[in-house]
Amino acid sequence: MSIRFTSFPRTDPPPEFIADVIEAFVSNDVAIGAASTEKGFGSDRVLAVLAQDLIQIGFDVEGSKKRVDKIYRPVFFGEGGRPTLQYEVDAYHQANRCGLEVEAGRGFQGGAFYRDLIQAMVMSQVDHLCLAMLNRYEYASTYSNDYSKAIDVAEALFAHSRIQMPFGLTVIGYGPE
Repeated sequence: MSIRFTSFPRTDPPPEFIADVIEAFVSNDVAIGAASTEKGFGSDRVLAVLAQDLIQIGFDVEGSKKRVDKIYRPVFFGEGGRPTLQYEVDAYHQANRCGLEVEAGRGFQGGAFYRDLIQAMVMSQVDHLCLAMLNRYEYASTYSNDYSKAIDVAEALFAHSRIQMPFGLTVIGYGPE
């Protein structure tokens, strides 16, 4: 099995619903593992493979890149209570107030990991973020241990006395190690 996960803060056990999220990844381990080896098998295809299992456990899942199929979480509200700034998430579970982002390719090296963290900090009603990263991303003649690097950054953020994170985080690793 190549599915790994670590939840933060490490002083608390993972929320109970995380077991269902991890099971969705485990059930699709072989199919999503191809994301690290098959050219063009990016995060959208990984999310598409996971979609039905995520929907079954209560997530709303982005259906496509069309505006109407995207999932938005508000940041600011304006006149009439309408959102004036919103960010996209790949999936959202209303009852658990959990956002989910799936990264592939250059998820860590390309900065998507940092973008996802920052945006989740300011999203309304996001108390937990699940962030899926490749265990190992290979490109050209080199590679990046994206899951391990994400864990290192999360550990620093959640353990440091200068920072108070406004949500819990579960980093999920998938694909070959």
